[in-house]
Amino acid sequence: MTSTASRAPISVLLVDDHKTMLWGLERLIDSEHSGMRVVACASNRQEALEHAARHSPDVILLDIDLGGECSLDFLPALLVSGVSRALVFTGVREQAVLDRAIVAGARGVLRKDAPAEVVLRAIEKVHQGEMWLAHDMMARIFGDLTRPRTPPPPDPYQQKLASLTAKERKIVDAIVRGNGLTNKALAASLFISEHTLRNYLVTIYKKLDVSNRLELYVLASSQGERSKSV
Repeated sequence: MTSTASRAPISVLLVDDHKTMLWGLERLIDSEHSGMRVVACASNRQEALEHAARHSPDVILLDIDLGGECSLDFLPALLVSGVSRALVFTGVREQAVLDRAIVAGARGVLRKDAPAEVVLRAIEKVHQGEMWLAHDMMARIFGDLTRPRTPPPPDPYQQKLASLTAKERKIVDAIVRGNGLTNKALAASLFISEHTLRNYLVTIYKKLDVSNRLELYVLASSQGERSKSV
């Protein structure tokens, strides 16, 4: 079994806009018996992205608020190498923001008032692939992920459309495609008589709650465009 001393130290990238915090963290992590080393320090987005790409650190210890910019906005870009794991180190207390950090890819959240030994333990656990979360936070996040989703309200038009027969839908499609065609020409394109077409249209108008071909065309066309944009 390989001893702790012979293992490569855990490489850490520090991202924080407070120089005093960076100074203290660097000395804590680079201490003789920590088994870790700081490969770089960053205080803004550009520096963080450059150092993450250059060093591919094992763990990125990341503050959320970087001089007014939220680091969660570029957290996924810090992790593109697939090597690094992020541990958020913050004074932010808003639960929604902390939950967002996990959704964005962080492996844990650590408060800035945590004792030194807890900071080192959290870095080690995250490096080993574990999550570092308070029990209430973990319960809330995984509860949200596993909670059954409320289905979206039914689309009134789709409900009406579902009431049409296959032949009636074909006629609606033909009206949309052949806007401007007379009933006679439309009936011919559908291989039915004009009288039969009129009977179908009466039923379609009633089911879709429209009064004429123009209203039917506008309704069907607008819903078709909406479906394409979703």
